[in-house]
Amino acid sequence: MKLGSVYRETDKLCVLPRVWKAVNAYERTRGLLGRPPLANGEGLLIDRCRMVHTMGMRYALDLIFLDADGHILKMVSNVPPLRLAGALSAQSTLELPAGAMAGLGLQLGEPLSWREAMT
Repeated sequence: MKLGSVYRETDKLCVLPRVWKAVNAYERTRGLLGRPPLANGEGLLIDRCRMVHTMGMRYALDLIFLDADGHILKMVSNVPPLRLAGALSAQSTLELPAGAMAGLGLQLGEPLSWREAMT
């Protein structure tokens, strides 16, 4: 997975400093399964992802569904294990620790972008 950050494009503010991006089919399929919970400021961006399941997860997630241009289509808070959430028109999903979304001040329709970390 590649490491980067997520920015709110309206004001160029970094809203999540450590966001991994699933870059291949295996990473997209595995997601956070078998991984420790994300910390505050962390996330996982999954491209070509309209729906997320928390089957096999041991912790809840906040989810942000994005369109092809990175605009927020839907936000779902505190999705517990053994659940499904999705947005049929989404092109990617940003997974966050449960409760993290509330502190970001994001609004529906806002554009977000992921930028790869400089090495």
